[in-house]
Amino acid sequence: MPIRPARPDEAELLTGIALRAKAYWGYDEAFMAACREELTVDAAVIERASTFTVVAEDGGRARGFAVLAAAPPSGELAMLFVEPDRIGRGIGRALFRHVRDVARALGLRRLTIDSDPHAEAFYLAMGATRIGSTPSLSIPGRELPLMELELNPGV
Repeated sequence: MPIRPARPDEAELLTGIALRAKAYWGYDEAFMAACREELTVDAAVIERASTFTVVAEDGGRARGFAVLAAAPPSGELAMLFVEPDRIGRGIGRALFRHVRDVARALGLRRLTIDSDPHAEAFYLAMGATRIGSTPSLSIPGRELPLMELELNPGV
């Protein structure tokens, strides 16, 4: 599956993937409206040197994307979303592994992830551990699983 750098002109397309993927978990309209700003991909973020946004293609179409925000010695998996009709087909795993490999190549020691509760099992399966919780940026009083992936243990 091809994974390539995102282009700034794809910001709206990627935002659509993020919104559809979040809605997949059955969140209501009020929840989705509250999350809209947080799930919006900005063309400037795609262009930022400290951010790496990649797109997974399947059949020549963008089917998922991930955003790595690097702040050595650590980084954050800021976003990882897959089109709902492609969930469970390996796109998320491919994106996660790609971001992990980019982070290692950058010399990062760990990645943190503010996970949706529905995605926690995925990140655990990918080798991350839960290290606590973090407040949602969109929903007051909501806590999200805070995950961590060690990239270079013992370094």
